Amino acid sequence: MQVERRELRKRALAAREALPAARHDTLTQRIIEHLEALLAELSPRVLAFCWPYRAEPDLRPFVVHWLAQAPGRIAALPVALEADAPLTFRAWAPGVEMALDRHGIPIPARGDRVEPEVLLVPVNVFDAEGFRLGYGGGYFDRTLEAMPATAVGVGFELARAATVYPQAHDRPMDWIVTEAGARASVAR
Repeated sequence: MQVERRELRKRALAAREALPAARHDTLTQRIIEHLEALLAELSPRVLAFCWPYRAEPDLRPFVVHWLAQAPGRIAALPVALEADAPLTFRAWAPGVEMALDRHGIPIPARGDRVEPEVLLVPVNVFDAEGFRLGYGGGYFDRTLEAMPATAVGVGFELARAATVYPQAHDRPMDWIVTEAGARASVAR
């Protein structure tokens, strides 16, 4: 199964990274429209998202808009402090001082830990059961096991697969949001 998972990830990443910029932007805007509707329903006060990496949908403009819509809202970015531990989350807002994490991804340079109510989790590959393939580090699986947040997988439809060959430690997303809409996961 590891070979199949690795091949699924490799093909999906290549397809995503090959999207023309205009198409990527159009699909991202559709994803944002569906996220707006879902978050209106879920009404989190603390929302975690990920800095875009390897042509993932760029949710930063959406998060800035979300923050501006209601006082007291907090956006957070994940911070990988240790290789085999759950992620921690630090508050983020435009202009906050940033640093690079152990993988070269921007994170808030400092700040108190916050507990997100909703996590927007990038998906490289996903299936109807709500399982996803990330980059293989297991960070989100460990985080979801330790945290009662609602997990929303976010990605493009080109990442959809019949199965991701989930393993015993994999945790399904509660929702999957793509340019085609927001769907509760079957395994939810």
